[in-house]
Amino acid sequence: MNNKSRFVPLLLALSVIAGIALGVFYTSHFSGNRLSIINTGSNKLNYLLQIIDNNYVDTINVNELVEEAMPQILSELDPHSSYIGATDAEESVEELEGSFSGIGVRFTVQKDTVNVMNVIKGGPSEKAGILAGDRIIAADDSTLIKLENMQIMKRLRGPKGSKVRLKVIRHGHKDALTFSVIRGDVPVESVDSYFMLDKQTGYISIENFGKNTYPEMIVALAKLSMQGMKNLIIDLRGNRGGYMQTAIQMVNEFLPSGQLIVYTEGRKSPREDYTTDGRGSFQQLPLIVLIDEGSASASEIFAGAIQDNDRGTIIGRRSFGKGLVQQPIEFKDGSIVRLTIARYYTPSGRCIQKPYEKGKGEEYENDMMLRYERGEFFSADSIHQDGPEYHTRLGRAVYGGGGIMPDIFIPEDTTLFTSYYKEALFSGLTIQFAFLFTDQHREQLSRLNSMNEMEAWLKRQNLLELFARYGEEHGLRRRNLMLQRSAPLFERNLIENIIYNAEDQQWRLQYRSKEDLAVKRALKLIEEGNVLPTAPAHE
Repeated sequence: MNNKSRFVPLLLALSVIAGIALGVFYTSHFSGNRLSIINTGSNKLNYLLQIIDNNYVDTINVNELVEEAMPQILSELDPHSSYIGATDAEESVEELEGSFSGIGVRFTVQKDTVNVMNVIKGGPSEKAGILAGDRIIAADDSTLIKLENMQIMKRLRGPKGSKVRLKVIRHGHKDALTFSVIRGDVPVESVDSYFMLDKQTGYISIENFGKNTYPEMIVALAKLSMQGMKNLIIDLRGNRGGYMQTAIQMVNEFLPSGQLIVYTEGRKSPREDYTTDGRGSFQQLPLIVLIDEGSASASEIFAGAIQDNDRGTIIGRRSFGKGLVQQPIEFKDGSIVRLTIARYYTPSGRCIQKPYEKGKGEEYENDMMLRYERGEFFSADSIHQDGPEYHTRLGRAVYGGGGIMPDIFIPEDTTLFTSYYKEALFSGLTIQFAFLFTDQHREQLSRLNSMNEMEAWLKRQNLLELFARYGEEHGLRRRNLMLQRSAPLFERNLIENIIYNAEDQQWRLQYRSKEDLAVKRALKLIEEGNVLPTAPAHE
């Protein structure tokens, strides 16, 4: 074979490649950018953005278009995969990381003005002299009046060590006061309260499962033990979850060695088991866990591990039902994708993720309202557990497919609920009145040395009548029969909010626990000695 014939195939191949390239060029420029060779989804999406950028009738900011499209794309996967833009990413993790940089106050907006409800102890504002009840009207000459909560927070928060000048109106002072506050680390405690309910029963309320929740719980357990704790109630109601690893650490304190806490598994994530190491210091402590429809994710890992291992009793209402594991993936600009990579399963093998349809996030979000309408909050018989049946270590039946069903159901108490009370509650008038009353009586309230003293004093203040007058002045028509029927609810709500405004969350929960049906049921169970579940009777 001569040299010319040897190069013929090569020349033909080069000619074909040149022809394709030429065709692509002419198609791109003269056929409206319609390329038939763009077949894969990712190439198609990138090329669509290129087409829009090159040919759309108006000027388009492609970056903004991508930011808007990202959440929509992820919403087509499942209800918990999400996109967080760079500006919001830092705030999204502050609650779980245990601290943020700011001035250290809890505030509410009343009549378009920032009202300081509590000053965080040891925080920057306390050091600068800010007091509960102060109205912050400006920060560094920028007004805070008529701003939304997020706008206010952005003006008050800032880098550690930076200074902000606050203009404050204070009760009893004619002119506005000015304070210079040096921003610093403000602790975010997820174990927000712990105390003794009686001489032998400790109570711990956990708001979320953050970076510091486990050491905070250990401190609470140690202090309660020093006060004579022989039984424990852990309150996870309203706890939306957080870090799975934190929940695993916490469960480990209560279970003996070698017991399964949770396992995860996904299409690209092989099964991974998480078991106890036997080092927990409270393996024999009688334990009760409180949950409700607001308990989700890591809360359900904790409650599911205790229930499936028959380690304690779960009391309350069916939990939220989130059994999907998200992995945070950070982009160079600081934005984050939280992508679902696996499902988690309780020790018995159940996935408690409630059903969902891809792309129908609105229906998923409305699930709580549907539960309420079906009567699930009021009767255990209204809860249809149609998921597969599993069994605990002792053989008790538990079910997958939608949250943790408690061992003892506590209905929501609506016996004293009236439309008048509902309107007062949802209009925000009870909160507004409580803040105003606290502000007008701070001197008297500050002299009361315990929650019981404060409760007794408040019960002598005729709060019901004072609120009814306040409501009338602010558009809530007085209805005497409903006012009297709901009187116990009104009194508890007002006293609880005033105690919180005057003191802190711990006093508030101490007061609430006195009439809390779930806490009462837990104490009765402890008194009867029936905290640990028993094996079902065999026929």
